[in-house]
Amino acid sequence: MDGHVELSRAVEDRIRAMPCWHGRIEIAPLKGGISNESYVVGDSAGRHVVRFGKDYPFHHVFRDRELMTARAAHAAGFGPEVRYAEPGVMVSAYLGAKTYRAGDVVVERRRVADLLCRFHTRMPQEISGAAFLFWPFHVVRDYARTLKAGNSRMVPHLPEYIALADELEAAQAPLPIVFGHNDLLPANILDDGQKLWLIDFEYAGFSTAMFDLAGATSNAGLSPDEAEDFLDAYFGGAPDPAIHRSHAAMQCASLLREAMWSMVSELHLTAPGADYVSYTAYNLDRLEKALDHYRRSYGKPKT
Repeated sequence: MDGHVELSRAVEDRIRAMPCWHGRIEIAPLKGGISNESYVVGDSAGRHVVRFGKDYPFHHVFRDRELMTARAAHAAGFGPEVRYAEPGVMVSAYLGAKTYRAGDVVVERRRVADLLCRFHTRMPQEISGAAFLFWPFHVVRDYARTLKAGNSRMVPHLPEYIALADELEAAQAPLPIVFGHNDLLPANILDDGQKLWLIDFEYAGFSTAMFDLAGATSNAGLSPDEAEDFLDAYFGGAPDPAIHRSHAAMQCASLLREAMWSMVSELHLTAPGADYVSYTAYNLDRLEKALDHYRRSYGKPKT
């Protein structure tokens, strides 16, 4: 779901007032994203991405942590250089790279798997400050609290969502803790023709690799055979049955979390062009299909 950003006078004035530019600048809206506003700014030194965003405690998003992670990702060779930052805004190098769509992830799935494997293992060396843990099942439960407190239209469904999270969590195979991106939408992967990049580190933190693996495959709609090939590339060989089940369960969890993210956004966000009600329905439909596949493969839990 893409948002459409227009350049208001207030935004233009704020961008022009930033002290990081060299000479005359040109500003253009940057499409994409469903919770932040971004612009491409050109000056005599090149092109840059200006990204506005404030803290979203209801989404566990804090911009000081995102800024630290973005700088760490650049130091580790995975993200664009951060050239300037101030409260509520971050300016990064514009890569001029192709933004992936679902079909690109399908075609380049082994490259994406290799990118994630390297990201998971190298990023901890560059991370500073207090460690942030991203556990998707906690996120789902906390979203449920937020939705209940906000009297969301989805309150009647919360017990089934929490029960589903419990079921999917119980299916997870133990894996080492890694540093995950935790928001593997295709559009957060860029390809400059030589290497792949990652952007948007709002949810990055120490996690299980399985959430990124499931998010990358479910968000891009990989077929079972394509997902098998993806996992083979990540693990360096065919994974065992417990990993397969864990992955299938986490694909459902990834879609559940994305749907509940959208439900919370219905209450708290008004990004330009974003239709969170439709995005909620879209992800719930995908969850229903993924859950049907998971239960046909592994059965329903015994009660």
